[in-house]
Amino acid sequence: MSLSISIVVPVYNEIENIDTFVDRLVTACGTLAQPWEVILVDDGSHDGSTQRADQLAEKHDGVMRSVVLNRNYGQHAAIMCGFAHTRGDVVITIDADLQNPPEEIPRLVQCIEDGADVVGTIRRNRQDSLFRRMGSRGINWMVRKATGSPMSDFGCMLRAYRRPVVDAMLQCHERSTFIPVLANSFAKQLVEIKVAHAEREAGESKYSLWKLINLQFDLLTSMTTTPLRMLSWIGLGISAAGIAFGLLLLFLRLAMGAEWAGDGVFTLFAILFIFIGAQFIGLGLLGEYLGRVYNDVRGRPRYFVDHVAGTTHLEGDPARRTAAIAAAGREGRS
Repeated sequence: MSLSISIVVPVYNEIENIDTFVDRLVTACGTLAQPWEVILVDDGSHDGSTQRADQLAEKHDGVMRSVVLNRNYGQHAAIMCGFAHTRGDVVITIDADLQNPPEEIPRLVQCIEDGADVVGTIRRNRQDSLFRRMGSRGINWMVRKATGSPMSDFGCMLRAYRRPVVDAMLQCHERSTFIPVLANSFAKQLVEIKVAHAEREAGESKYSLWKLINLQFDLLTSMTTTPLRMLSWIGLGISAAGIAFGLLLLFLRLAMGAEWAGDGVFTLFAILFIFIGAQFIGLGLLGEYLGRVYNDVRGRPRYFVDHVAGTTHLEGDPARRTAAIAAAGREGRS
């Protein structure tokens, strides 16, 4: 049985790239033997990308739909919105900045047909700055250790998922989520392949240093309790070091007298500052977790759809799609 393919594309201020991207995407999808659709999710763009996405959906009516959010909610919320509007048996995500070539999509589809539940990608000859590459390498290592997920590159959004994995993700109601890790938790068979990576031809990255830091906080506090466990071990280590240091000070005081270190005043201050710093770190981490609990308790939707343009003709279960949309977010007037 032939699997139908849905492709979810988050779009945020990509007016300089979107025409070229869609042309290449449609050409690449035209080589597929399976029926396919494209869902463009505009994440509150303000450079004309919204209007252009609607026009492209009308131009490619039947295989492309444009879903427009009323403001910027972030890449992962936009992708979850796209998931809710898909009908395919296989869902592929890809950014519109052309750094991940759409021509790689048939390879991901083949991996799914070979039995994989989730297909991740590793960017080959990555065309990013040294700072971004080194930071990404450290973050990927941290994610593997914190979550136990075996994949190598969590930052590349060119990925493929089977429909049961997507449906499982749509049933998760937390506001802060990190899709690659969440999907891996529902997958039985994970596969990772190397794909080409290109330098951004136009525009600039939407992830500033501050946004990247916020993304890592979201990842750590929404997907794992490892920071809390690390805090306990750090606290234990500091306490043990404090006891050992206290015993050392006692020995030196008895052996050398009180004058050798200013009667111990500065040493006591140093120990005090260590403990105060540890307390502030603990309060900060607890605040991150409590803030996410607060957001989940409020139960606000991940996103709000402003309107939908275009239609696709993939066959699917309307009841399942309706339930998915209701679970993932509240729609506005179309």
